Amino acid sequence: MLLDNKKITINGGLIKTARLKDEWYEDIEDPAPLINEIKRSKYKPDIFTFWQRLPETTPKYNYYSEWESIAVIPIKDYDYWWKKQINAKTRNMVRKADKKGVKIKLADFNDEFVKGMRNIFNESPIRQGKPFWHYGKNLETLKKEFSRNLHREDILGAYFNDELIGYIMLAYAGKFAMTTQIVSMIKHRDKAPNNALLAEAIKICDKKKLPYLVYAMWVSGTLGKFKRSNGFERIDLPRYYIPLTAKGKIALNLHLHHGYVGILPERMLKYLIDVRNWWYAKKNTAKKPK
Repeated sequence: MLLDNKKITINGGLIKTARLKDEWYEDIEDPAPLINEIKRSKYKPDIFTFWQRLPETTPKYNYYSEWESIAVIPIKDYDYWWKKQINAKTRNMVRKADKKGVKIKLADFNDEFVKGMRNIFNESPIRQGKPFWHYGKNLETLKKEFSRNLHREDILGAYFNDELIGYIMLAYAGKFAMTTQIVSMIKHRDKAPNNALLAEAIKICDKKKLPYLVYAMWVSGTLGKFKRSNGFERIDLPRYYIPLTAKGKIALNLHLHHGYVGILPERMLKYLIDVRNWWYAKKNTAKKPK
């Protein structure tokens, strides 16, 4: 729905939560009028949530809030990132990509590029231990899904022997840049295309005088290790939760606004994730031809 010139999405089953559709790109300077409009809307969500974007890390409002952690590289310049924010191993990975013949360049979102995306996506149905959302999609679907934010994105492609083996979508969110997707072929990981893509993204941010590069949420596991090795740091931002109904108030009081995931102990959650990853890996291996 569209309220106060802002697109609002509503998700959830028993507890319905509303938020800005483009919360990575938009600020809410005065939340009270928007909250009142959402309360009066016909959709009747139970909770409204919003956060403060970089660089606003100090809570500004009196609503109930929790800290939400994102992965950020504070950027002084490319030389500082290269010498101070990454280690020798990561620098060697970037050099390796160049020595192996990987070329990084701006790419156009055309039919040839989308076919290259599809080849990357269809390499494996499992990525990062779970089913890959884009596996098996046709060209028209990919064009539709990935063209939505082209008005605020640059696309960098990693090419080896003129074949697209990886890419990064670099979106501009006013006060910072962010990677909306970075993915490469598993069979070409030995050429470190993702490291080379991030290095080029840092160069672009430096040139555009953007003070931060954001890579979604702060996470653990192999993805978290990759982020840390490339200079990303944890920055906590306040996220606010405003109950709009009696059900929303009860959910907040019982800490049910994150669903069952929010009430599980961290050790139990990690165990369940490990079991899930094992199951998908086993399932994928069983599907491979002998």
